[in-house]
Amino acid sequence: MLHRYLSFAACAWPGLWPLRLPAQQTAGAELWRLAAATVPVPLALATGGAAAFWNPAQRDDGARALLGIDAIQTPEAVGASGFLGALRMRLGGAGGGGGRVGLVYGRMQLGGLVRTYVSPDPDQGTIPFFTHSIGATGALERGGTTLGATAGYHETRLDRTDVGQWTLDAGLDHRINDVLRVAAATHFLSHASSSDATQDIYAGLEYRVFRGPLWSGGSTATIRARYGVAVAHGFGADHQFGGGIDFGDPFAFDLLVARDGGYAGATWRAVAGLRVGIGRYRVSFARDGGVSDLGSAFRVGLETRLR
Repeated sequence: MLHRYLSFAACAWPGLWPLRLPAQQTAGAELWRLAAATVPVPLALATGGAAAFWNPAQRDDGARALLGIDAIQTPEAVGASGFLGALRMRLGGAGGGGGRVGLVYGRMQLGGLVRTYVSPDPDQGTIPFFTHSIGATGALERGGTTLGATAGYHETRLDRTDVGQWTLDAGLDHRINDVLRVAAATHFLSHASSSDATQDIYAGLEYRVFRGPLWSGGSTATIRARYGVAVAHGFGADHQFGGGIDFGDPFAFDLLVARDGGYAGATWRAVAGLRVGIGRYRVSFARDGGVSDLGSAFRVGLETRLR
């Protein structure tokens, strides 16, 4: 993911100043993909916290309200950072099972861009480059099926140019006896196209491999295998292979290996994540394996539930 972003940046900035509007939107989309690179599960299967940013079909776990915030930091050589946040409120009675409505917001920025002039003045200031998004999201749950949608507005600023667009995304999450799970979602869908680099379509499959104590007298553990894919974004498909083990709320660990399609060819990356539950709070950490000796990107998340 970092390799793909750097490849795009190297082609985009020299000789394209200022960028044409479609190129500016694509550059903003690559910032969001940097944020996605620290998610240790296929994006269609992401749950909890700010996961509604990736798939609006989030199940109702019975909490009255859920607030999640994720902070992202990439290596210094890349210079991107940002955060995602979501607030979702339960619909229906105290028994849960109805659905949720809420808001999602995210912002990613790239620092270290400086102006170059033939001027004797050494301080020409920095070039602002950021993208942010706000949306209203909702999900309804019926049995093992959850349907969700998010209507959002996105803005990308590069220097003095702002580009904005409205999007409408849909998501699906279907579970069969907590053994098999199928999920799909669109991301930043603004028009019908299978080759627009500003949007994605995600799909994922999860299978419960094992449930039970790993040793005599141990806590019950659940081991799951996962596969995900991202397509319809103007370059090769991204494939994700992974798995996870959880011991309920106290502890969970996830690992994902991804083959990212790119403008100049595919690259491989890995990302691992850890979640710890403390009362009504969940703290998560994720780190990718780094690429091209650039260092790793990190994600730190905090989630709280009000019951």
